[in-house]
Amino acid sequence: MPESIRIIMTSGTREKLQMAAMTAAVAAAGGTDVGIFLSMNALPYFRREGVPEAPAEGEVGHALRARNAPRFLDLFAQAVDLGSAKIYPCSMALDVLSLGPGDLVSYLEKPTGLTKFLSELEGSHVLTF
Repeated sequence: MPESIRIIMTSGTREKLQMAAMTAAVAAAGGTDVGIFLSMNALPYFRREGVPEAPAEGEVGHALRARNAPRFLDLFAQAVDLGSAKIYPCSMALDVLSLGPGDLVSYLEKPTGLTKFLSELEGSHVLTF
């Protein structure tokens, strides 16, 4: 596995949220350093309260729900608990959505900007969802 993975999350679809969460959890479990940047349509799904259900894009998204697959929020929390994953909410998206850090799930890091996140990508494998 690579030493470092960076994930940029902008999609709010169930399949992409799930795949990013699975990738983060497996990589963290394998000792890979994982950094995740949450922005755009992904960020609203990390609210503490009033979280809408992520829409499915297709058959797999519907099957994830029907088969009670582990929730993506739980998988992201697991990646953080393993100690090598850090999840950063986008400061601009928070402003646009009129949200503050206290409105988000507790395992997220302090908000950061895209410029700062991108400045720390050197040597990392970058995935986008």
